[in-house]
Amino acid sequence: MKFYKLLIILVLLVGCQNSENVKKNSKPEAKVEIVDVPQLNLEQANRLASLPIHCINTEYPNKLGQVLGGGEDLKSPQELHPAFYGCFDWHSAVHGHWSLVKLLKEFPELNNRDEVIQKLLANISKENIEQEVLYFKGKHNTSYERTYGWAWLLKLAEELHTWSHPEAKTLEENLQPLTNLIVERYLEFLPKLNYPIRVGEHPNTAFGLSFAYDYALATENTQLQTLIETRAKEFYSDDQDCPLEWEPSGFDFLSPCLEEAALMKRVLAKDEFLSWVNDFLPELNNEDFDIEVGKVSDRTDGKLVHLDGVNFSRAWSLNYIAKDLPEFNHLQNLANKHINYSLPSIVGDSYEGGHWLGSFAIYALNSVSN
Repeated sequence: MKFYKLLIILVLLVGCQNSENVKKNSKPEAKVEIVDVPQLNLEQANRLASLPIHCINTEYPNKLGQVLGGGEDLKSPQELHPAFYGCFDWHSAVHGHWSLVKLLKEFPELNNRDEVIQKLLANISKENIEQEVLYFKGKHNTSYERTYGWAWLLKLAEELHTWSHPEAKTLEENLQPLTNLIVERYLEFLPKLNYPIRVGEHPNTAFGLSFAYDYALATENTQLQTLIETRAKEFYSDDQDCPLEWEPSGFDFLSPCLEEAALMKRVLAKDEFLSWVNDFLPELNNEDFDIEVGKVSDRTDGKLVHLDGVNFSRAWSLNYIAKDLPEFNHLQNLANKHINYSLPSIVGDSYEGGHWLGSFAIYALNSVSN
């Protein structure tokens, strides 16, 4: 019996000694630096508007990403996509148009306002959208731009739907056949998707569902809304301990972990979300939580410049998670840090980033709470 008592005392002494060593060797946690809050003001809006103004009617260079069914499919980008042929690829052309609508809505005094509206009316015409619909209905195009381009098309439709400008109704009506088709594609595809796509690029399921969900709410499309809520919960409800330290990958422009969290914030009740996110990303509860920005080594490389995008998309996800949840207010400073790293570089830089990053910057800046 005495032997066991001595053994217990020895174990306790060793434990205390180890504890003291940990205290001596551990470094105090570094406090997170408070950074400037980025602003989307008129001056910044005019800078950012210059990017889509320059590219929405710039046909080349162009990455079509099409499947050829025969020689008859070999046409110029503008012939194939008379509405969305600029900005290097289809989805960038779509969110370039979204950028202009968003800026015109927020800044009625935007430079060249009337000229920009005429560009929008010329591109998003009834005839052009009819041709876009025909392309999507082609035999080889059922999965074209799924779901990244689909998501941005619905974001554009949402922006037009909520804009009170006299021409907005015309633009929305012209776009409606393509909007309806994209909604149908979501309704067809989501029940067949057995597993979510968790990458940091275009096919990311959480990103595609978030934008589609915003559209469904804005237009009161309960069928789409309900389907997204159901599928999001089926895909992600049991997820735990997302490996945020693995992000970003070399070409990411989306954060798989944060996009998923922002989606679940949309579809779960407050208490449900707080419980879920505590299991999924428990580190977010730490007021000193910090992650390094995605660092870009070469902005003339079309893939490496994706990391500017990951900074903007991280920011909008962090701000959405923090929205109306005071316990996550510290995430807003982290979002600001990410925006401040990439924002100064995207205007006047190479076309590799300029053709699309303006939209990401605008969306991230609109997520900022002042």
